[in-house]
Amino acid sequence: MMLLPRRALLAVAAVVDVAVHARPTPVAAKALASRHNLPPRHLETLLQALVRASILKGVRGPRGGYELARDRRRISVGDIVRAARAEPGSEEGGSRLIDNVIAPVVDAAGAGFLAALDQINIDDLCQKARTCAVFGKVDIKSDFTI
Repeated sequence: MMLLPRRALLAVAAVVDVAVHARPTPVAAKALASRHNLPPRHLETLLQALVRASILKGVRGPRGGYELARDRRRISVGDIVRAARAEPGSEEGGSRLIDNVIAPVVDAAGAGFLAALDQINIDDLCQKARTCAVFGKVDIKSDFTI
């Protein structure tokens, strides 16, 4: 059973992809969409949500695209999932059973799940991608920040 919505999985995949491919130039949304078999417009709103959450940084211009906004060891999968699911509006106000009984229990379980995701960072996933050779022969270098 998949616990994360597809949007959250795509967000994690996009951030790992950017972490792998953004050196020396940013990753274009079109290239990113192509590698994940998606239309570029489908990814654009997700990428913008990641920029607003300070996970990615948008670079304008003819060689623009996206790059990590901070060191990949400091970006957790939990951060990305929270940014991907951040939607305006409230879902409350329909069922007292859901609002008062079911939602609090599910929220507590979700908090535990997000805490586990907070223990996994993008560098961990980049190393796993290298081991599995998911991007072919791409040199995945670690970021070093002083």
